[in-house]
Parts: sequence; C-alpha cells; structure tokens
Amino acid sequence: MNFLPSRSAAIERLDRFVENNLNQYAKLRNFDYGSKKRNNISCLSPYISHGIINETEVIDKSLKKFSFTKNEKFIQEVLWRVYWKGWLELRPTVWKDYLSDLEKIRKNYTNNQNYKNAINGNTNLKCFDEWVKELKENNYLHNHTRMWFASIWIFTLKLPWQLGAEFFLQHLLDGDAASNTLGWRWVAGVQTKGKNYIAKEWNIKLFSDNRFQNIKLNEDAQTIFDSRTYSIETKNFENRRDIENKNLIIFDNNLSFETSDFKDNKFNKIFLVLNKNANRKIKLNQKNIQFKENLFEDQKKRLLEKSIDCEIIDIKDLETMKDNLLCLYPSVGENLDFINSKKLKNISFLYRKIDQYSWKYCNKGFFNFKNYIPKIVQEFI
Repeated sequence: MNFLPSRSAAIERLDRFVENNLNQYAKLRNFDYGSKKRNNISCLSPYISHGIINETEVIDKSLKKFSFTKNEKFIQEVLWRVYWKGWLELRPTVWKDYLSDLEKIRKNYTNNQNYKNAINGNTNLKCFDEWVKELKENNYLHNHTRMWFASIWIFTLKLPWQLGAEFFLQHLLDGDAASNTLGWRWVAGVQTKGKNYIAKEWNIKLFSDNRFQNIKLNEDAQTIFDSRTYSIETKNFENRRDIENKNLIIFDNNLSFETSDFKDNKFNKIFLVLNKNANRKIKLNQKNIQFKENLFEDQKKRLLEKSIDCEIIDIKDLETMKDNLLCLYPSVGENLDFINSKKLKNISFLYRKIDQYSWKYCNKGFFNFKNYIPKIVQEFI
C-alpha cells in the first residue's frame, strides 16, 4: 500500500481502478485479501477525504465506463462520506460530546494494560494484531476490516469505543470526524440505538480468504447503552454572493481548488491552512501529518502553475488576520473547532454544491439517503 501525495497519483489510481477493477467491485468489495492485494477496492478514500479528487468526478468516470445500475453499489459507497458529514452537520453536538467523553476516558485508561496491548498489537488475537500492524504501517485498513476491528475492540477486548475511534483518527490517512466517529458509534450500537455490529469468526474467515483461523470472539455481546439523543439543528448552508476579490482560506478537506465550485471566481490570494498537532485534541501520527503537508505542497504547486497567488500557513496565523476572509467550509471537526474556539468572526464559509443539495437528505438513516442517490447523481453528473 503506497499513497503518493499528489492529485496526479489520485487520478492515476482512479483511472486504473475504473478501467480494470470496477466491473467486479460489487461482487468482491467485502473481501480483504491483505494489504498487498487491494485491486478489488478503489483505495481512493485518502484522496477523496482531502478533496484531492471529489465525489462527482469519481462518479462521473465510473458512469462513463458502466451504467448506473452496474455502478450503483460503488456510487453508494462513494457518497457514504457525504451522508456521514451531512448527518453530523445537522447534529454537531455528537462530535462535541465525543471529544468531551474521550478526554474523561483517556485519564482512566492511561495505564490500562488491555488498552496498551490493543494499540500495540499484543492481544493474542492474530487477526486483530495483524490489523494493528497494518494500520500503523500503511495508515489504511479495508472498510470491512474496520468494522471487524471496531467490533473486537468494543465487545471482545471490552475497551471504550471512543478510544478506538481516536486510534483510527490518529493513523488513518482518510480519517475524518464524521465517518470515523459515526462509524464507531454504529458498531457500538449507539448510532442506531439497540443495533450493534458483531464480528463473527465465520465472517472474518470467509471475507479474509481464510487467512485467519481459530478466532475466539465474543459473538453474543449487547449493545453499548447511551441515553443521549440528538435533535436536528437548523443550519444555513447558503453561500454569500459577494465573493470576488477577497482572500480565500482552504483546509485539508478541499485540496483541489482548480476543480472546486469556486475555481472560476477571482480571489486576491489563497491561504492553505495546515493544522498540526499543536492545535489538535486528537494528535495525529507523524506519517499522517506528513501526508497532509505533502498534499498541501502539491496543491500549492498546482496553484502557482496557474499563476494563482497562494501561501501555506499554520492555523494559528488565522488569529492575526484581520481582513474579512472567505473559507471553503472545513466541516464539523478540529479545523472548525479552532475557528469557533477562537471566535474568528471575520471568516465566512463557502459550501460545496453537492453538500448543499445532499445534506437535506441526511436527516434520517443511510437507507433513506440511499433513495435519493439517483436524484443526487442526476443533479451533478
């Protein structure tokens, strides 16, 4: 597994997958054959999550190869992140409560041996220990494996899901607040209350191509109880109209300005804002930070080639910028938390059209959202 940090590498990976492996995706996507055999899945998520390539261009290329019917499962998976982000945007307190819970739990597990064994891959569960190693080496895991991993963490190792979600965010190149937090909540049974995900030995054997044997798991676990409920908050995702001749700031989720909805607007200067660990509540693995830094450099290079004035700055620099700024919306997470915590009132957000359109369908579960996917695709492709 090697994720080269550039848009050209992302496009090459996308083209190769569409041309050679997309036709078998629906049939083979749940199989984890190991880190050296990933042709059955796209491995595009580290690029999509950083906006290096966007959902519409990925879906567009897939539909130029095959019909919507043949591509439907792939398109659904591409739009999962749009759904998770929209769901969290409508209920941002879930993220706030997660961070609050995590801070309290950390103190109780600092010297917990079971926790240390889990994050160091010393659990004596061969499959889990191998996944820990793979996660640390590649900063990536197969999606099905992420579900098994989270289930084992919560129900077999009996560790708090909040710590597992942190462990993923620290290492995954595609980690984002919405998909990661809500995915762990779903496995635990607190996202869809009373419905957890239990990893089973037969399922792991089958979909890991019998790479693991004698897997002793807790297959009869109850869901994690959380009495909190979250009402939908009314939010305005409208863009201001006077956006010409202003400075624009971009975070690590929108690192392909030249393909954005705002590529034809004239901005005085673009500031690429890097958020390093000093200002994060969840400290990222150094390889994760380095991947982001390299993506910023790649975006800067592409902007300069188009004679667009740009500069990479640290997120702390935003505190000293007094001019009114426009910002490609960073979504609920650590970047938005910084803006809110510092009360930076001089920043106005610009929202992607696909998010503006799709997030109104994120008020319920994914199966409800799925019904609107053909409509979303028709609108943007």
